[in-house]
Amino acid sequence: MGLVTEDAVRALAAFKGKNGPVVSLYLDVDGRRYPRHRDYEEAFEHLVRVRRTDAHPSVLEDIQRIEALVKAGVDRSETRALAVFACSAHDFWEVLHLAVPVRNQFAVNHTPHVRQLESVLNNHARLGVLVVDRQRARMLVLEQGLIIDRSELFDLLPRHDDDRGDWDKDHVRDHTAALALAHVRRGAQGAFSLYQERPFDHLVVVAPPELAPAVERELHTYLRERIAARVTLPTNTTIAEIQAAALAVAAEVERGKEAATVQRLRERVGAGTGAVAGLEPVISALGERRVETLVVSEGYETPGWRCWVCAQVATKGRRCPTCAGDMVRVDDVIEEAVEVALGHSSRVVTCQDNPDLDVLGRVGAFLRF
Repeated sequence: MGLVTEDAVRALAAFKGKNGPVVSLYLDVDGRRYPRHRDYEEAFEHLVRVRRTDAHPSVLEDIQRIEALVKAGVDRSETRALAVFACSAHDFWEVLHLAVPVRNQFAVNHTPHVRQLESVLNNHARLGVLVVDRQRARMLVLEQGLIIDRSELFDLLPRHDDDRGDWDKDHVRDHTAALALAHVRRGAQGAFSLYQERPFDHLVVVAPPELAPAVERELHTYLRERIAARVTLPTNTTIAEIQAAALAVAAEVERGKEAATVQRLRERVGAGTGAVAGLEPVISALGERRVETLVVSEGYETPGWRCWVCAQVATKGRRCPTCAGDMVRVDDVIEEAVEVALGHSSRVVTCQDNPDLDVLGRVGAFLRF
C-alpha cells in the first residue's frame, strides 16, 4: 500500500479515454461498516447493477475485471477503501488501496473521477503521535491513515516498593522522579529528531495526566506549537488503538481547517474581493483561469457540459462560450471542474457536511486575480 501523491492524481486527471469510456470505482471496505467480505461485495453490486444492462462493451469488460478483484477478497488489515480506474479500450488499469474512508461511487466518464483522491491528498495532513508512560516512549508519524515511521525507547525505572531501609524514602522518591524526568526528556528529544527527519503538521500527545505537563514542557517549541490534542489512553493500548485515536483527532483537525476555509470564503465573497461562490461564477472563473483554490462540498454532483476543443466546462450548452465549439453533455460538471482546476495547477479543497458552504451554493473559489 502506498500513499496517494499529487503527481499520481494529476496523471490520472490527464488521462483521456478516446477509444472508450473510463470506469472509476470508490469502494468502502472498512470492517467496521462491512464486517463480512460479502457485505462490501453487495455494496459493489448495488453500485454497478444499472450499468450492466446498457453499458459500452469496454465498460462491461472493466466491470467484470473489477468484480473479480472485489470477489477475490481484500486484505483489510490496513486497507479501508479501494479506488479502481479502468479502461480496457486503452489497456488502462490502476488500483489504489487506501487507509482512509471514501464514499462509495461508481462513475463512467471520458476521464477518471479523481475528486475523492484529491480529498485524500489534501484533507489528511501528516500527523505525529507521541505516546509516553512511565516505562516507554513511542513516536509514530501517520500520513493518509498509514504509519510511515515509528520509533520506541524503553526505560526500566527502579522500583522500591519492597525497600528494607537501604534507601531513605525521600531519596528514593527524588531519585525516581529524576529518572522519570530523564525518560520524558528522552521521549521529547526522540519526537523532535523524528520531526526533523519527517516534518509533520500536527502532534497528538498521549500521556497519563500526571506526566502530560512534563511531556509538554520538554517538547521543542516547534512541537508545542503543533499540538492538536492531548489524549489519555490505558498503558496497555495497542498500536492499532493509538492509530485509531490519532485518526479521530486528525478528522476533527481537518473539519476545523475546512470550517476556517469556508469562513474566509464567506468573508471575501461578502466583501466582493478575491473570491466567488455558486456554480455559475465558479465555472466562469475557471474558464478565465482565475481560480487559485476550488472549494466544493463532498458529494455535490450536477449535470453540465464540456467542450472537447478548449477543455472548458459550462452549466449550459450546446455552444461553448469560450471557443464557440460544440459541447458534450456530462453527468457531473463538478467532477469536470475539478479536472480543469487541477489542469490549471489550482488547489482543490473538499468539505464534508459544511452548512455554510451549502448556503453559498456548495461550491466556491478563491481567485488569483
